[in-house]
Amino acid sequence: MDVDTKASQPVPAKLVSTMKSRAMSQADPIVVRIFKQESELEIWKRDRSGRYAHLKTYPMCRWSGTLGPKKKIGDRQAPEGFYHVTANMLNPRSQYHLSFNLGYPNALEAALGFSGEALMVHGACSSSGCYAMTDEGVSEIYAVAREAFKGGQRVFQVQAYPFRMTAANMAQYSGDPNYAFWQNLKQGYDLFEKTRQPPQVGYCNRSYAFAPAGTAGMPSDPLAACTAPESADQPLISFSGPTPTDAAMPVITASVTTAAYAYSDGGMHPSFRKMLEQVGPKAMAKKTSRTAIPVSRPDAALKDPYSPRVK
Repeated sequence: MDVDTKASQPVPAKLVSTMKSRAMSQADPIVVRIFKQESELEIWKRDRSGRYAHLKTYPMCRWSGTLGPKKKIGDRQAPEGFYHVTANMLNPRSQYHLSFNLGYPNALEAALGFSGEALMVHGACSSSGCYAMTDEGVSEIYAVAREAFKGGQRVFQVQAYPFRMTAANMAQYSGDPNYAFWQNLKQGYDLFEKTRQPPQVGYCNRSYAFAPAGTAGMPSDPLAACTAPESADQPLISFSGPTPTDAAMPVITASVTTAAYAYSDGGMHPSFRKMLEQVGPKAMAKKTSRTAIPVSRPDAALKDPYSPRVK
């Protein structure tokens, strides 16, 4: 399939029908959420009410590294954080079918000295720091994003998390060295869950700062000791200290966090792992009509300790 053809494929009719049933159009803006542990990517779309609603969840075929942020080039870490994608970050000529660049490092990561480039959501099933969705999966995601840009969206937000940031998951990883960082991410997660609007993202005190969409005067210096603006109707979510739901987290012992260090190299959605177990990496990579799925580090993918087995 040539570049123009693969990049211009329409949104599948079934998904267009789903949009219509949920009071959405192809032109409505989107938000993307990524969850490493679950190996899933979600697309949310603004509906007629003006709020964002879940449209579809896509299984992720491969991501690399461990739970935790990307800090330096070559560490094979898939990034975690808040990113903003513009139309010129879509890549119709990707060596992995189609892709879009996450924009890593963002302003906070750059200020902290993190390094790396070309961190993508792309096709295939191979990763050295990216999120691989298979050619079929990324084709659909790419088409949905393209149509949102055509409809007038100038930038869409990508929220990349280590896991679904429930109280139980946060409690399970309370002994992890990345826990303070994940508490910070959870503030943005909670704000989206509450408002169903992509949060405004700022930077201050080496952390993200979050506020409801449309808040003016967000802090912009990641390294400054600054106080973010507040108003009675749009209070800024604090970016230090516990999140509002922390009080409900169960008390756990340190022993439950030992699995957090067991990763060999990233993860794979259980649906793809089942396929890998059944047919093996050579058969998955065989170039048949449309199902070629070459898997990076297949032995490591099979050792993913978090992804549940699919029977």
